[in-house]
Amino acid sequence: MNASILKPVLTRAATAETTSDPSSVMTLLADSGTDGSSVTSYRSTFAKGAVGAPAHFHTKASELFFVIGGALQVLVDDEVKVLEQGDFLLVPPHTPHAFAAAPGAEADVLFVFTPGMPRFDYLRLLGRVMRGEASPQEIKDSSEQYDNHYVDSPAWRAALEAGQ
Repeated sequence: MNASILKPVLTRAATAETTSDPSSVMTLLADSGTDGSSVTSYRSTFAKGAVGAPAHFHTKASELFFVIGGALQVLVDDEVKVLEQGDFLLVPPHTPHAFAAAPGAEADVLFVFTPGMPRFDYLRLLGRVMRGEASPQEIKDSSEQYDNHYVDSPAWRAALEAGQ
């Protein structure tokens, strides 16, 4: 994106759009391509037992995780780790990853994608699918549009089963 097109983006907590599913709330902060930002960013709060995202990768963007509070269980390639308050993780393109609230914990996480791309419609769609208002097929059909490519991960399945 041309730097001369970029502009400061201020999202106030009191007026930020939120989307939710039964176990998490996402506060939409900056959406590249729609608000002048060069990144896409949102904050998610996960209840205990929240599943987050299944194993997937992005071809264009790096995804950054910063744990504001609680603990987040993450998959990076085939390794499962727990991130705790203050931990930061950068996942480069083409790296399979997944995340969920760590077993027995809630999580409050800031997510940033760089370079950004319009993703808020994807987050809204996720909420609708989780609430039963849209079909999971819509997620599959949108993988190229939103650069979310789902993969199978035996390591992630085993970690989720162990945490239950």
